[in-house]
Amino acid sequence: MRGLKGKVIAVTGAAGGMGGAICRRFVEEGAKVAMLDVDGDGAHQVAAEIDAPAGIVHVEAVDITDLTAVEAAVENVERAIGPIDVLVNNAGWDRFRRFLDTDEELRNKVVSINLHGPLNMHYALLKRMSERGGGAVVTVASDAGRVGSSGQAVYSACKGGMIAFTKTMAREMMRKGVRLNCVCPGPTDTPMLRAFLDEGEQGKRVFDALQKAVPMGRLGQPEDVPGIVAFLASEDAAFMTGQVISVSGGLTMHG
Repeated sequence: MRGLKGKVIAVTGAAGGMGGAICRRFVEEGAKVAMLDVDGDGAHQVAAEIDAPAGIVHVEAVDITDLTAVEAAVENVERAIGPIDVLVNNAGWDRFRRFLDTDEELRNKVVSINLHGPLNMHYALLKRMSERGGGAVVTVASDAGRVGSSGQAVYSACKGGMIAFTKTMAREMMRKGVRLNCVCPGPTDTPMLRAFLDEGEQGKRVFDALQKAVPMGRLGQPEDVPGIVAFLASEDAAFMTGQVISVSGGLTMHG
């Protein structure tokens, strides 16, 4: 991809399967990567597996739901490896529950991680990007936010909110040289999806149904996502902003 070499990329949820795959792809593109995750040990483990040269990968253990912690982490990253050029909002969390079976604690946790967390990251970094006159944000939303997903009502609401937020901020930041786009994975074989199997027979039925529904005949894999993320972060996508792109094996089609 054009224009990624030497750039500084901040990736949230970097300790997870998809986050780790995204970090690895950016390192392969010659970028520097700041790996942000509440699980600092997990992020360090993924960084060790990437095995990049010294000074290429920097790990920050941070709870993105805490704005003060986010701003401190951003300061640390920029001191360590330079001004952040690209933000990848990848962190997410959910548990399979019918909405009427949820409690306030679960709903608040889902909203904090999937909505407040990315808003905090935008707030901390868009100010810096606008002052520098450029940057890019790629938010990993979900097709659940486009078409809904049974058992994921609150998660879907958060992801739909991030899609709308991305489009709005793309308009607000256009004259500042900052582009914002969304990637929406469909059912992807991650620990979050496999947690459906812990929710009894109903969860297993949903998991099996998702696998069967994908026209390509399989669940997405974490490695299916980094290519489009890298593209949207690169200069090859310099004329794209406010876009929402599904990576779903044909399960959803928009146009």
